[in-house]
Amino acid sequence: QVHVVESGGGEVQPGGSLRLSCAASGIILSAYTMGWYRQALGNQRELVAQINRYGNIYYADTVKGRFTISRNGAANTVSLQISTLNPVDTAVYYCQARGSSGVYWGQGTQVTVSS
Repeated sequence: QVHVVESGGGEVQPGGSLRLSCAASGIILSAYTMGWYRQALGNQRELVAQINRYGNIYYADTVKGRFTISRNGAANTVSLQISTLNPVDTAVYYCQARGSSGVYWGQGTQVTVSS
């Protein structure tokens, strides 16, 4: 059975930073395309960063230069460093693993940017 779990969310002031982590059991994350998505209240879920099994990385234009996705094969985790946060980054952040065996989502972690 596959489980994907996000952690690291919280409330920060504008300009602050957080490091989100995605851990999985039942799959080897380095063999999957790993994506970080976010969904703000009333909005559709959107892809913000992605890394594939070859190490190719994608960032949405809205987060380029502020967000960094990375993978730790030994720990079987994928992280998202989010910096220079502003209120529009407030959302639930989700981790997705996509591969030959299927698509797996975590339950999400809330990021709130507020002064």
